[in-house]
Amino acid sequence: MDLELKLAELAKTAQQHREVLLTEEAAKTALVMPFLQALGYNVFNPAEVVPEFTADVGIKKGEKVDYAICIDGKVEMLVECKPAGVVLDVSHAAQLFRYFGVTETRVALLTNGLVYKFFSDTVKPNRMDDQPFFTFELDAIRKQDVMTLARFTRHAFSVDRIVELAAMLKNELLVYQALADEFAKPSDQFVRMIATRISAGRLTVAVRDGIRALITASVANLIRDRVTERLTSALTVADPVGRETTEAPVDAGGPVVTTQDEIDGFQIVRAIASRLVNPTRIVMRDAQTYCAILLDDNNRRPIVRLRFNSPTARYLGLFSGKDEVREKVSGPVDIYRHDAAILKRVTELLAGSAPG
Repeated sequence: MDLELKLAELAKTAQQHREVLLTEEAAKTALVMPFLQALGYNVFNPAEVVPEFTADVGIKKGEKVDYAICIDGKVEMLVECKPAGVVLDVSHAAQLFRYFGVTETRVALLTNGLVYKFFSDTVKPNRMDDQPFFTFELDAIRKQDVMTLARFTRHAFSVDRIVELAAMLKNELLVYQALADEFAKPSDQFVRMIATRISAGRLTVAVRDGIRALITASVANLIRDRVTERLTSALTVADPVGRETTEAPVDAGGPVVTTQDEIDGFQIVRAIASRLVNPTRIVMRDAQTYCAILLDDNNRRPIVRLRFNSPTARYLGLFSGKDEVREKVSGPVDIYRHDAAILKRVTELLAGSAPG
């Protein structure tokens, strides 16, 4: 069985038994060990997958990390596990940070069985980075992720190639975040650069502000033009026997028509939310009175509602707990002004603290 199929089987297990995976030991047994096995490591060989790996770290004696992955007797990767219900952050990696500097490894993995965060030392040698260079989620497996994970398999493992990959992925993420921030709120430097290309006149405050607004609108239009075809394909609805159809869903009020503004709005919300979550988990579900944007295609996990159907006014429905607060917007581009509220809502949903 190839890696993609093994991961798909593991994802199925996670979905079926999520409610009993709340302890660290359950996550290890049901998810982490099978994950390592899918990568080709013999979890039954204590010389290859070393449980409760111990190394003295400064004044801390006998501290343990959950697993050390060894190849030909050399520690190549450290693994620290947490319960499946824990939302992973850098505070959970304290032991990995300490161990990183006293072992030969340059790769570390922090996981709760559902999410796998890979770290290296791209900033300073032998000092683990604060941020992962690659994150894999069982709930949202992508072809690209499977290709990346293939580099961590037993037969393909090369620390030099992985560290090189880490540096590349880290820079790619930094560029992505910089572009997302620049397009959402164009800096004066960026506005000035664009202004010199389109205008020879003096860059007054009014001209600068006008160009800034045009940049934001133009980026939204550019995204729409480039992704509409792919997005339309992604929004097709499967019928009960698995055939695909592009027909809109129908409710008691007649056919639901998904407008271009709703598609644009969905794409903007997905771009904002992707700072915290895999964008494939952000799903659009249209209805008669509003267009819902959901986490994991779950009606109990709404991120926002696009209320764009009125001919006189448009609103963005933001959530605080179960309550929806409607903010008036002129169009999809105005959604960028509410990015902080959207990110706060996504954080609540990921932490499980937002009422359904």
